[in-house]
Amino acid sequence: MDNTIILDIQNLTKTYQSSGRTLTVLDNVSFSVPAGATISIVGPSGSGKTTLLGLCAGLDRASAGSVALNNIKLENLNEDQRAQVRNRNVGFIFQNFQLLPTLTALENVMVPLELRGEKNIKDQALDLLEKVGLANRHHHYPAQLSGGEQQRVSLARAFSNKPKILFADEPTGNLDAETSEKVEKLIFDLNKETGTTLVLVTHDLELASKTKRIIRVKGGKLVSDETT
Repeated sequence: MDNTIILDIQNLTKTYQSSGRTLTVLDNVSFSVPAGATISIVGPSGSGKTTLLGLCAGLDRASAGSVALNNIKLENLNEDQRAQVRNRNVGFIFQNFQLLPTLTALENVMVPLELRGEKNIKDQALDLLEKVGLANRHHHYPAQLSGGEQQRVSLARAFSNKPKILFADEPTGNLDAETSEKVEKLIFDLNKETGTTLVLVTHDLELASKTKRIIRVKGGKLVSDETT
C-alpha cells in the first residue's frame, strides 16, 4: 500500500425530498482511502452505507460535499464523463450479481474490455474465468449458473478492466455460508494479486473484520473509523 489517496470524501451529504419533507440519508461524511487499502463500511439497514458507496463510485450525485476518485472531482463531471471515470478506474460487485442475462459468462466478462477498446479480449476474459474456477462454464448463460457461480463471473468481470478501486456491495448477501467463504477468498486473493483498493459494504462483521479498516455509519453519520 502506498500513501497516494485514491478516494477522498469531504463533507458528503445526500438528501431526498419525500412527501414535502427533507430526508437526510448521509450527513456530512468525510474520510479518505489510500491506494491499496482494504476497508469495510458497516452499519444497520437504512444507515446510508449503500448510498455512500454509490456516491463514492460516481453512480449518484451528492447534495453537498465532494468526492475525488483517483484525483478526479466527480461533482464537476456530467453523466458521460463520470461513466468514463468509472470504466477507467472502478470495478463493481453487487449483491444481485447484475449479469446481462442474454450474454454468456465469457461475454459478460468481455463487456468492460470491449468498452475500453482492448485487444485479445477473449483470451483475457478466459484467463479471468480460469482464475475464478469457471473456465469450463464460459459458454453458460447466467440462468444456467448457480448464485455462487454468477457471483464468481461478476468478480471476473469486475477485475477485467484492471480497476484501481473495487466497490463491493454485500457481495455475499445472496449466498450460503460455504459459497460465501469461497467468494470472499477469491475477492481478497484477486485483490492482493492486483493491488486493487477494496471498499466493501457489508452487514457481516466477520467479513468486515478481514479488511484492514472498518468505517461505521449510523443514521447517515460516520460514527467510527477503526484500523483492525
